[in-house]
Amino acid sequence: MGREVELLKALADSSRLQILEILSYGPMCACEIMKRLELTQPTISHHMKILVNVGLVDVQKDGKWMKYSINEKAMKEIVEYISLFFNNKMEYICEKEDK
Repeated sequence: MGREVELLKALADSSRLQILEILSYGPMCACEIMKRLELTQPTISHHMKILVNVGLVDVQKDGKWMKYSINEKAMKEIVEYISLFFNNKMEYICEKEDK
């Protein structure tokens, strides 16, 4: 469960959620993200470091720029984890109580 906790911690910030929303349109450099969010370069760097470190965002060097994109595998991983909370588990719980 440690991986899921780290992913959810990274998502627990409105700026990082906005960054992910922006990146859902496609890869971008930090300067493009910065313009859209009206955040400073150090603030963007801080958030990008967190998103990259947990694996929610990939980074690729493109000349002198760094292009950021959503890591779809990691996003699917967290969606699958959250969806576990909505599966019907009552049957399983009742089985355990009967034994």
